[in-house]
Amino acid sequence: MPFTLATWNINSVRLREALVVKLMTEHAPDILCLQECKSPVENIPLDQFRALGYSHMVARGQKGYNGVAILSKLPITDAGDRDYAKLGHARHVAARLENGVVIHNCYVPAGGDIPDRAENVKFGQKLDFLTDMRDAFRADRPERSILVGDLNIAPREDDVWNHKALLKIVSHTPIEVQHLADAQQAGDWVDVTRQDIPQGLLYSWWSYRSPDWDSADKGRRLDHIWATPDISSAAHGSRILRDVRGWDQPSDHAPVFATFDL
Repeated sequence: MPFTLATWNINSVRLREALVVKLMTEHAPDILCLQECKSPVENIPLDQFRALGYSHMVARGQKGYNGVAILSKLPITDAGDRDYAKLGHARHVAARLENGVVIHNCYVPAGGDIPDRAENVKFGQKLDFLTDMRDAFRADRPERSILVGDLNIAPREDDVWNHKALLKIVSHTPIEVQHLADAQQAGDWVDVTRQDIPQGLLYSWWSYRSPDWDSADKGRRLDHIWATPDISSAAHGSRILRDVRGWDQPSDHAPVFATFDL
């Protein structure tokens, strides 16, 4: 039975509850993975989500920042979490479908503004987080798994509006791109979005700082869907819902979708 999965950095699930409901109503993914929920788990507003058929949730939360949640129409069970780099942040949670597929929802640290760990603790935390992910995948190679989330790195030249201009900007620096590639290779993860859309500029994030994000179009592809090789061929239909970035009081991220025939 196929299912459609979406990942979206919502930038406060309580503030943007109406946008989550709108996405559920208009696009109806079977599974919706949210990052930056900024809420303790018990305060996530579930009533309207459940009314729309999202009766299952696995989540980890914190007051005011971070937080990840997997909302599902399909039955899921809690498959644990990992505190990468021992930051004490709610940045990872996993859920298992009845067919055994495990979904990992990740929110990699943004890394601050200065791409130098000696000057910027947050940048070092980001690199350490990715290194710990790499080591975890090497120690226990994932199978029948999907990893989604705001990974806060645009790895390819066509994942940013201007490759040369962003080489020294956090999210596209060579050291970050290499750390992400090391983690991806350690788990043998397949970038499902680029498997389906191999060529061309592709973005999922546009800064709030841009007065006219749509016409300026200075985007980056920070949000990703990966799958292990044993199920990656079952993925198709990848798309980024750019129009969602233009909804009222939006997140600065757009949802990324993929369908899996599993």
